[in-house]
Amino acid sequence: MIRVTLPAHLRKLAHVDGEVQLQVDEPITLSSVLDALEARYPMLLGTIRDHATLNRRPLVRFFACGQDLSHDSHDTLLPAAVACGEQPFMIVGAIAGG
Repeated sequence: MIRVTLPAHLRKLAHVDGEVQLQVDEPITLSSVLDALEARYPMLLGTIRDHATLNRRPLVRFFACGQDLSHDSHDTLLPAAVACGEQPFMIVGAIAGG
């Protein structure tokens, strides 16, 4: 099971409290986790990734085991600690302002 943490606004949209647990087939990549998340919670389609390009939305960041994966390839393998459920895959809403 992959553990995913979502920012508060996406938890509210998906009607979940706390972490989400997903069954994801190997290889455990950035894309496969997001595909599984959007399949289980279709109301999140387009909120994390663009519908057409599947690229990350500008104010969304991805973290795993203290590493920022936001600019990594869709096919990036997630760390073993995330793949085995020991550590969560974190989706974070970025803060912007001026």
